[in-house]
Amino acid sequence: MNAGLVLAQAHAAVGAAAPGPAGDPPKLDPMQLVLHASIPVKLVIVVLVAFSLVCWVVIFAKALHIARARSDSARFMKAFDTAGTLEGLAKEGLSSFRGSPFARIFATGYDEMMRLTKGEHGKRLDEAQGTHVDSITRRAAAAEVTHLESWMSLLGTIGSTAPFIGLFGTVYGIMDAFLSIGNQQSANLPVVAPKIAEALIATAIGLVAAIPSVMAYNFFARRVGELSDVMESFAADVASRAKLGGV
Repeated sequence: MNAGLVLAQAHAAVGAAAPGPAGDPPKLDPMQLVLHASIPVKLVIVVLVAFSLVCWVVIFAKALHIARARSDSARFMKAFDTAGTLEGLAKEGLSSFRGSPFARIFATGYDEMMRLTKGEHGKRLDEAQGTHVDSITRRAAAAEVTHLESWMSLLGTIGSTAPFIGLFGTVYGIMDAFLSIGNQQSANLPVVAPKIAEALIATAIGLVAAIPSVMAYNFFARRVGELSDVMESFAADVASRAKLGGV
């Protein structure tokens, strides 16, 4: 009986001394850190994830929008340059150039010219009528630029605010870590590491949302600027040909 008790105690001692899986230090899982983060940090992460999703939706939609505008505009400008008269181009139809802002500027100027001449083809406009058509086409060009720039301000807003929102989450997480040190009177790594890790995750998500937004905004702004420069001269060209009766 005593021999069995001694043997059991020896086995227990060996088991306590030997390192096992239960004695391994706990590993930090980023997903678990997010799920068990404090409420302010969770709110920051949710906002930043939403910003990131919206950013990519806008990027894809705006990329398709500008790509179609450039493609249809290139085809329309070839048709415009080879057309003998504005009337001939209008009769060909503009339905195949729906994505082109240049086609809409042309349609605006042509419709106004026909209204002023009461449908009479080849009639020259006087100075006041010519100035009026020029103003109409320039306003149409400005409206098209505004349309091309739609939703770009959202990309700029996300790119400029997401890092600061992530920084707020970082500051709050570090502050929470110091409060835990003070409350537990311990600066051990298991006490501090989870708080700081969740704070840095907020910073990382903020950068993930901000970097694509800034890059996409700059890229689209350059593309819209290129189209805008050509649209201004095109609006003046349409007005000039309208003054001459559409030749």
